[in-house]
Formats: sequence, structure tokens, C-alpha cells
Amino acid sequence: MTATIITIMIVLLLLGFPMMIPLMTAAFVGFFMSFGGLGQMETLIQQMMRGISPTALIAVPMFILAADIMTRGQSANRLIDMVMTFVGHIKGGLAVSTATSCTLFGAVSGSTQATVVAVGSPLRPRMLKAGYKDPFTLALIINSSDIAFLIPPSIGMIIYGVISQTSIAELFIAGIGPGLLILGMFSIYCIIYAIVNKVPTEPKATWKERGVAVQKALWPLGFPVLIVGGIYGGVFSPTEAAAACVLYAVLLEFVIFRSLKLPDMFTIAKSTGLITAVVFILVAAGNGFSWIISFAQIPQAVLGAFGINEAGPVGVLIAISIAFFVACMFVDPIVVILVLTPIFAPAIAASGLDPVLVGVLITLQVAIGSATPPFGCDIFTAIAIFKRPYWEVIKGTPPFIFMLVSAAALIIAYPQIALFLRDLAFR
Repeated sequence: MTATIITIMIVLLLLGFPMMIPLMTAAFVGFFMSFGGLGQMETLIQQMMRGISPTALIAVPMFILAADIMTRGQSANRLIDMVMTFVGHIKGGLAVSTATSCTLFGAVSGSTQATVVAVGSPLRPRMLKAGYKDPFTLALIINSSDIAFLIPPSIGMIIYGVISQTSIAELFIAGIGPGLLILGMFSIYCIIYAIVNKVPTEPKATWKERGVAVQKALWPLGFPVLIVGGIYGGVFSPTEAAAACVLYAVLLEFVIFRSLKLPDMFTIAKSTGLITAVVFILVAAGNGFSWIISFAQIPQAVLGAFGINEAGPVGVLIAISIAFFVACMFVDPIVVILVLTPIFAPAIAASGLDPVLVGVLITLQVAIGSATPPFGCDIFTAIAIFKRPYWEVIKGTPPFIFMLVSAAALIIAYPQIALFLRDLAFR
């Protein structure tokens, strides 16, 4: 049955069907082969509906809505301007500003694609004008945007938390350390790149200009305070924090900044509804698929075939890293989390690994895969937004992928990179 399901998924993907079709088809075929017919099909339907029933998933459309409002408003530009006034004048400062802005916007959006659009659109022309080569610029934008998958709020962490029944609040806090580590690595590389390629520096801002920029960015900076501070202080659950973010975004862009008008809300709501529908269909199909493969004991067979069941904690983490990294080079990150997490669940439980550590590592790996050729989703977002050919977009990615993989290795070797803040907040 395993070979049949895998073959069906590969064939349908190669024929160009959207990912939800291969998932649902494989689930239906697996159900037919396991139960000898379709007479009890309502059981599979119930499992699919159960996948989208957890209340924690309510946070997903709300974070998407908040990110869409901010992307169309002024929040992103105000954050970018603030960062530029402080580090724009150092060697490689514009590139460092881009990476930092992606991190800050990730802390208010949770979406890699939204970060590519919000930060990449205004900063790419400025980097090209300053003397940075386009392959480096594109690679920096799409890989720095992946930090948004780690810095809370993270849609990937919400999906993993629901699937694995892990505390989403703990996952959010644990993602901060690895996100800042990657930002530091990227910043060092940007400085070295600018020195080697003799990229000129930006004019140094005065303290008065910095003060004005900080003042303008104070309201957008309230998002990470609202999310992290609210969850850490026990004021909000992650779902309640998402609702508070939507209200805050509406007040900011419609009332305080007045950058949007009521008719814009209909366009934003339509966009959010479409994205949410796709995500929830994928979650439902993924849960049905996961139930079928678990019923057929496919995870145990796959893990046993590779000897992972007998591997120690480090071996399991390495296997997880490789599997998720490779899978996200070809498939949407949410689908990979939905499909592979249940497969590795027996090995994770048997090895006694902290599910929060595993969640951070999985989130990092799907973020890396999202910007890795051949089919990383952020690559095609950049192609669509910046109108550049595929090979130009991926040309500068190898150094960033190396740094991201190095960060994953450091987390495996030193788990406290991810767990220190979690332990401080919840232990």
C-alpha cells in the first residue's frame, strides 16, 4: 500500500494538480485498500473534519488577516525606515537593514511570503541602486524572510502544535533564539560581502532623524510586544493574541495612520479568505492522509526500514532535519508538516525528545526548504513579485542555505539555543 500511495501522489504532482488533490486522492485510495471498500467513507470524512476543528487553528486566518492589513498599510515602511536610520551607515548596512526588517516584520506577520512582499518590494530597488548585485539581493530577501517562520507568530508552528499537540505558546517563545541567531549570521555575511565587493555606505542619520523614525515606528513595534508580552505574561493565549493583532492592525492602519479606507477592507478580507481556504483544505486533507498512514502502520515500517527507531535522540533529530529539508524543496511547507510529523511521531516519543525542540527544528527546516531550489515556495513568490528569471533568483542562495543548515546543526548540538527562553518563561 505504501508504494501505491506514494506513486499516486508523485504522478498527480507531476501532472500539475494542486497539492490538495494528491493528498485527498492518496487518502481515499489508502482508505479503500485498508477497509476493502468505500462503505464507511464517513469515517475518513470525520477524520478530515477533525483536522480543522482544533480552536488553535482560528489563529491562522487572524494572523493572515493582520499581516495583509499591515502589508497594504504603512507598518512595514515605518519599521524599515527605523532600522535604516540606525544601521544604514555601516559597511553593508543596507543589507543588514533588509535582514533586520524581515525579522521585525516576521514578528508581526508570521508569513514568509508576506515578508518577501512587504520588505523586498521597497528595499530591493534601494539595494540595487547602492551597488549590491541582484542575485545577492534576491537571495538575502527570500532567505531573511524565512526568519518570519521562526519569530512569533509563526503559522508553521501553529500547524505543528495542532498536529503534535504541543504548546503553541512554548513554540512561539522557543523560536526567538534561533531567529536571532540566524539574523546575526546573515548580518555578518552582509558586512563581509559589502567589504569584499566595495559597496558604498549610506549617509549616517542624525540622532534627530533616528528619534523621528523611532517615534513613527513605535506603533508597529507594539505588535511583537502584544504577541510575545501577552503570551509570556499570561494575558493571552496564542489564539487570543491573534485576535488582538487583527484589532490592533485595524486601529493602526484605518484610524491612526489612515493609510487604508473601508473599501480596502473588502479586498483584504477576500484575499485572507482565499488563503485561509487553501490552508484549511490542506490541513483537512493532511489529517485524513495522516490517519490512513497511521492506521496502516506505515510510519513504523518506514522508520524501521531506515533504522531510525533504534537511533538515539541526535540521530532522530538529524533524520528529521534531512527529511523535512528535502521534502520542502519540492512541496509546500504546511503539507510537509502535516504529512511527515505523524510519520516521525513514534521515533520522537521513543527517543524522549522535547517536542518543543523538535518543533523549532522542523520549523527551521521547512523555512530553509521554502527558499531552496528546485521548488521552494519563496523562490516563486520572488519570481512573481520582482519579475526576475528563476536562475537569477536562486543564484545567490548557496551561502544562505549553508548558514541556515549550520544554524540547524548548532541547535541540534546546543538545544538551549531554542529552549533557554522557553525554560525561562514556562519552567
